[in-house]
Amino acid sequence: MGKGKLKHSVPDPTGEELETFQTFGVRPGSSHMETDDEHEKESIVLIHHKIGNVVLQEEMKMELECELSERVVNLEALRRITGSGHLDGVFRPQVWKLLLGYLPAERDAWEGELAANRSRYAELKKELLVNPSESCWKEDDISSSEQQVGLLCRHEISNGDHPLNNGKASIWCRYFEDAEIVKQIDRDLQRTHPDIKFFTRDSALGKSNQEAMKDILFLFAKLNPAIGYVQGMNEVLAPLYFVCRTDLNVQNASNVEADCFACFVRLMCDSVNHFCEQLDNSAMGIHGTLHHLSELLRANDQELWQHLMILCKVNPQFYAFRWITLLLTQEFNFHSVIRLWDSLLSNPLGVQEMLLRVCCAMLVLVRDELLAGDFTSNLKLLQHYPQVDPECLLNLAHRITPITASQLKN
Repeated sequence: MGKGKLKHSVPDPTGEELETFQTFGVRPGSSHMETDDEHEKESIVLIHHKIGNVVLQEEMKMELECELSERVVNLEALRRITGSGHLDGVFRPQVWKLLLGYLPAERDAWEGELAANRSRYAELKKELLVNPSESCWKEDDISSSEQQVGLLCRHEISNGDHPLNNGKASIWCRYFEDAEIVKQIDRDLQRTHPDIKFFTRDSALGKSNQEAMKDILFLFAKLNPAIGYVQGMNEVLAPLYFVCRTDLNVQNASNVEADCFACFVRLMCDSVNHFCEQLDNSAMGIHGTLHHLSELLRANDQELWQHLMILCKVNPQFYAFRWITLLLTQEFNFHSVIRLWDSLLSNPLGVQEMLLRVCCAMLVLVRDELLAGDFTSNLKLLQHYPQVDPECLLNLAHRITPITASQLKN
């Protein structure tokens, strides 16, 4: 292996193993890309093409390049190209940022927006990643004569704060509470795609990726105390971080943490209520969404709905809770998830609307097995959903008929 090159294998829907290469080689503060030769760059391009299992036509790539080069990007056209499976993976980082609203449609505003967001993120880290030993202790004023004779510096406790202070206002108390959150995040990150070296601690790249993801999740928890960190957020972050980190633009790749944090916040805005326990039983919470899925199935396949809900008593909360809260990241291999997310993010009505149609399509796609099964076999099938062609699944999802608000109430 050449310098700056990390090789790993990722499962592919076609049964092949894809050898991916760390060609961008960006370190914090680095101003150049470390690659052996142009062949490495071509390797990462080919791998991005393989994500989603789509062979791109040259004219579609040219159309995408044309749309992204316009002074004002046509988001409707971008959604059409992305949702149809014709997204050239090399452009995926930029396209996802546009679809999530992190990048404005006006190209002239990109540089300013990126700089402002990255600066804000740096300030957030400085403010919220607090080291009490640096914040709480201050040196006594020591005379120059004392310093000259080498006397030990004495410290005093500022504001009566100290490590044994259990008061809510104590910076030490908050620090120890935060440490528990960080431990949980760290445990979950070590279980995130352990078969993909990009996410593991087996390399310097993997370690830096885990550290960046840990900071993103911790800052999100700190800024959303009513929700905090919930197990599973690490799985939602992983595809987003992967796409942002594999940006071939050196400047973007070196600012992946700040950019990914902003994108993660925007993505979670569409599903954050599913992580809020206080909203579980409301129309906005996870149980309301599961009811929506049940009614969507009922409207599109009455026979299957009756078999699952009435005859077998297989309620959506037994299998679809994970589908919805983790945005399908645990149901399919990593490449298929990336392709599915292309369609989720490009849906003009929002991620959740398309997500529920995909979930309904997942049920319809295995309807024959479900209709022939009982409670036990059906639950096993749905909790261990088979790997399917994502294009076939998405084609079916697009044929799912949405339901109206009045149908949902009934």
